[in-house]
Amino acid sequence: MGLCVADRDRSRRFYEGLLGFQFWWELELPDEGTAQLLRLDGPIGVHATYLVRDGFVLELIDYSKRDVHAGSERVMDQVGLTHMSLSVSDLAAVLAMVEEFGGSVIDETVTEQFAMIRDPDGAADRAAPDSWLANLPPRP
Repeated sequence: MGLCVADRDRSRRFYEGLLGFQFWWELELPDEGTAQLLRLDGPIGVHATYLVRDGFVLELIDYSKRDVHAGSERVMDQVGLTHMSLSVSDLAAVLAMVEEFGGSVIDETVTEQFAMIRDPDGAADRAAPDSWLANLPPRP
């Protein structure tokens, strides 16, 4: 999953330090071809950083030759990607550290079973304790 970020280092700190992702690799992409793929006018200066957690790959995309901009806040009944769901070993401890890592907790969503948090750029993530995994059916 690709996620556009305003500050690569800040986003890495959030996803690695708070949510347990691990750095995999990164690369600079040439404007030629990439601009066409992304449907952006050049120059763009794309840098992609790949993080991994439990087999899931998160691509942090930032741009050195253009400004990024925030869109409208996504709502849960808007077609398309709404959030990432992540399991954590201690939900209360993670929620207590979200602001330290540059994110925010959406207070009205917090229960013992889950909570919605926002990363430093405002993207939504749902955090739930690992204990809910025991209730899932086997994967195909």
